[in-house]
Amino acid sequence: MESPERAILAGVELRRKPQAPAAGEGAFTAEESLKELRALAESAGAVVEETVLQARQTPDAATLIGAGKVEELRDLARFHDAGLIVFDSELTPTQLRNLEKALGVRVVDRTQLILDIFARRARTREGQLQVELAQLNYLLPRLAGRGTEMSRLGGGIGTRGPGETQLETDRRKIARRVKKLEDDLESVRAGRTTQRRQRQAVPLETAALVGYTNAGKSTLFNRLTGAGVTADARLFATLDTTVRQIALPSKRKVLLSDTVGFIRNLPTTLVKAFRATLEETVEASLLLHVVDASSPNAGRNIAHVNQVIGEIGAGATPRLLVLNKWDLAPEGEAGLEPYAGPAVCRVSARTGEGVEELIATMDRAMTLDPVAPAHFRIPVGDGAALNQVHERARIVSKRMEGEFVEVEAEAPRSLRKSLERYLVGA
Repeated sequence: MESPERAILAGVELRRKPQAPAAGEGAFTAEESLKELRALAESAGAVVEETVLQARQTPDAATLIGAGKVEELRDLARFHDAGLIVFDSELTPTQLRNLEKALGVRVVDRTQLILDIFARRARTREGQLQVELAQLNYLLPRLAGRGTEMSRLGGGIGTRGPGETQLETDRRKIARRVKKLEDDLESVRAGRTTQRRQRQAVPLETAALVGYTNAGKSTLFNRLTGAGVTADARLFATLDTTVRQIALPSKRKVLLSDTVGFIRNLPTTLVKAFRATLEETVEASLLLHVVDASSPNAGRNIAHVNQVIGEIGAGATPRLLVLNKWDLAPEGEAGLEPYAGPAVCRVSARTGEGVEELIATMDRAMTLDPVAPAHFRIPVGDGAALNQVHERARIVSKRMEGEFVEVEAEAPRSLRKSLERYLVGA
C-alpha cells in the first residue's frame, strides 16, 4: 500500500488595508484560510506535517513569500522528509518555477490542490470531462514556466530545423483537446436540456441542495431520498450530480438533486467547466441552502454561497435555509440569529431530527401544480380514477353513496383537471 504524501502548508498574510467584506460576511483570517487548506490537503490524501504563515506588506513577485521564508521552507521539508509544499494562494508560472527550483520538492497551489481532489472524486463521464477541461485550462498559460524541456525543437522526421518549438506543439495539442472537451460537454448540456424539457412536460418540480462543501448535503440527500450517495467528512466527497424523486406530504412528486459544494476561492476554471452541472441549480424551482450550523464560520459561509448563487444566475430562485448538524450546534448560536424566520429549518441529517418539518416546509414552498381541497364523486366501477386519487392526493374522508364513492381530498391542480368530470362544485 502506497504511503501518504508528507506535505507542508504555506500561506501569506498581507498587512494592508483590507477590502470591505460583502454584506453579512466578515473577512476570513489567514489562519482560518490555512485551516481550510489543511482540510483540503487531507482530503487529497496528504499528511500535513507543519504549516507556515508569512506576514508581508505585499507579495514577493519572484517567490510570493520572500527569500528568507523560502530557506525556512526548504529546511522544514528536509527535516520532515516532505515531498510536497502547498501554497494557500494561486502562484504565477514564474513563482511556481522559482519555488520548485529553490525548494527541490514539488510545489502546488490551492487551485492545483482542488483540481487534484476533483480528479480523484469524478466518477461519471461528465465529471471526468469537466475536471480534465479545468486542468487543461489551468495548465495552458503555465507551459512556459516548465523549463527547457518544454521549449526544445521536435526530434522526429520533418521537425528538425527552424520548425515549431515543443512548447508551441504542446499548446496546439492542448488547445485541440480543450475544444474537443468543450464540444463533448456541450453535448452533455444538450442532453440535460432535453431531459429537463421532458420532465417539464409533466407537473414535476425540481429542488436542488446547495451549500458550502462539507455542510452535510449528501447525508441530508440520503436521508430525504434513501439514496446511497457517498457521504463522509472529506471536502468535495460528492462531485457528480445525483437526482432522485421524493414524495411530499401532499403526495406530489419532486425531483431533488445533490450538487457539488462551494468553497472560497473556487477556481474560475472549475466554475466554467462545471456549468452543465450548475444548471441543475439554475433551473431548480427551490434551493435548499444547507449550512453546517456547528461551524464557527457558518454566517460567512452563508454569505459566500449566496454570492455564488447570484453569480451563476440563480439569485431570484426561492430558497430555504437548512441549518444542518443542529444537534452539534453550540448553545445560543451567536452567528446565526439574523437567519431566524419561516424560511429556516433546523435539522440533523445524521439523526433525522427536523427532517419531517423540512419536507412539510418544502411542500408549502412548491408553487407548481398547487394543492387545493376537492370533492370527487367517482363511480364504484371506475377503479382507475379511484386509484389516481389515492396515489396523487391526500385523502381527508371517503364514503359510499349508492353507486358512487364520495372522496374529500387535498389534490394538485393536474389531478383536479384530469378528473374534472368527477368534481363536485367545479
